[in-house]
Amino acid sequence: MHDTHNITSLMTMLVLQLAAILVATRIVGHLAQRYLKQPRVMGEMVAGMIIGPFALGALRLPGLGVPLFPVAEGLIPVSPQLYGFSVVASIVLLFLAGLETDLPTFLKFSGLGGVVGLGGVVVSFVVGALVAVLMLPGVQSVAHPSALFLGVLATATSVGITARILSEQKKMATPEAVTILSAAVLDDVIGIILLAVVVGVVQTEAAGGTLDWAAIGMVALKAFGFWLIATVLGILIAPRLTRGLKAFQSMEVTVGTTFGIALFLAGLSEMVGLAMIIGAYVAGLSLSQTDVAHELQERMSGVYEFLVPIFFAVMGMMVDFRALGPVLVVGAVYAVAVILAKVVGAGVPALLTGFTPRGALRVGAGMLPRGEVSLIIAGIGLSSGAIGADLFGVAVLTMLVSTLVAPPILVRSFQGAPGFRRRTEEKGAGEMTTVGLEFPSAITADFFRRSLVRSFRDEEFFVYRVDHQQTLYHIRKDDIHITLRQDSGRIEVTTSPRHEQYVRLMMVEETLQLKEMLDSLQTMSRPDAMGQSLLGGLLD
Repeated sequence: MHDTHNITSLMTMLVLQLAAILVATRIVGHLAQRYLKQPRVMGEMVAGMIIGPFALGALRLPGLGVPLFPVAEGLIPVSPQLYGFSVVASIVLLFLAGLETDLPTFLKFSGLGGVVGLGGVVVSFVVGALVAVLMLPGVQSVAHPSALFLGVLATATSVGITARILSEQKKMATPEAVTILSAAVLDDVIGIILLAVVVGVVQTEAAGGTLDWAAIGMVALKAFGFWLIATVLGILIAPRLTRGLKAFQSMEVTVGTTFGIALFLAGLSEMVGLAMIIGAYVAGLSLSQTDVAHELQERMSGVYEFLVPIFFAVMGMMVDFRALGPVLVVGAVYAVAVILAKVVGAGVPALLTGFTPRGALRVGAGMLPRGEVSLIIAGIGLSSGAIGADLFGVAVLTMLVSTLVAPPILVRSFQGAPGFRRRTEEKGAGEMTTVGLEFPSAITADFFRRSLVRSFRDEEFFVYRVDHQQTLYHIRKDDIHITLRQDSGRIEVTTSPRHEQYVRLMMVEETLQLKEMLDSLQTMSRPDAMGQSLLGGLLD
């Protein structure tokens, strides 16, 4: 009976917490987007800070008798139940980010992403370690555990925050976006390897023994191998998997099974030493090229809108304002230094590998947010003895500054011209032509658009809906690239001049089918025909 009462109390508290989070994130997120012209993610994180356990959430509520968000024991200041919701939310976020990624573009820019990620890691690690040597008492060299830890912390990138911003800005399929995402994945892999080295050094020094490089190398090899194998196998298996699921003739089965696989890969990622979000992203990326990708996005959008704000609110709740005081100066210098290091370390390789200065700035800004990744690294460092509470405060301050600074820089930088230079052989490829049709009503245009999309799929085109809220599609097969947009009663289809006639032919065929359907409806709508059809059975 006691256990049942305790579980009921915990669930009641969880429901009240979720209610407060959903209301706060919706209101503050809307205000940030509408009046401050900032992404909703900023408002959602600020909402978490305001109602979290270190602010208003610590107040005892009348009738409840306890704080709504009491500080939990351990490294995570929120309850395990609420943190569990945020973990699942991060998996949903990265699964849909993977689905929204254009796989051919991702593969095309994966090499650049590797160069960008490596540059960001190296420069950030060196700068972070040097700040520790220059500003922390007792730290004489970069080999000191505190210097090594601050170096590792500087390498962290929170791909979840960047993915949310890019999705809101409808930039998920751009060269800059796929470079950022591939570089961020490499960042996490290298960061885990470096963290394993630092923890190994600290534990060996504490035990007075010698460093076991073989064990550390095995951890690194296992993490990198899982990421590489899961990505390759996922891309190869996904088309066969979706064809098999179609045999059930139920989209509910397809959606549930594919998301279950995403959860499974996320769990495996954690088991081999990587973050769960990497496995979720790999699952979404693997499925992005299949013909069910758009249905997965549509049907998961409701789950996304419910869960993802909870994730960012919980990230905001992690900020303990009391821990910032003693390390404010060191933390501020460190935060500014590693922000500049990440922009330079990721931006310069991008500039040297085909991006314009604006494009390089976009890539560097996209690598800035730390979020949950820096907190995970900080928590491991604290629990292993690599750092104390003071450097944990530095980690919190860095997460706060970088996460608040990155969204406005990223949004502003993506305004303007494309950021990737076209190679010589691609000159002229940017010339596009648009074919437009005006319909008498949005309902008619909507019907035509659905029919046209279905025809493209029947012709084995890959149709990808860019945004959940707008009717904008990317349609692709071989070297044919088409953009379809609906704005109320107008349909616009954009493609290269050499494919214009093909697109016009497809649209003419659909127009003729639409006319035939409307003629048949007009015949049915005549009073004599309609009366005979509807009343014939009653008169017999």
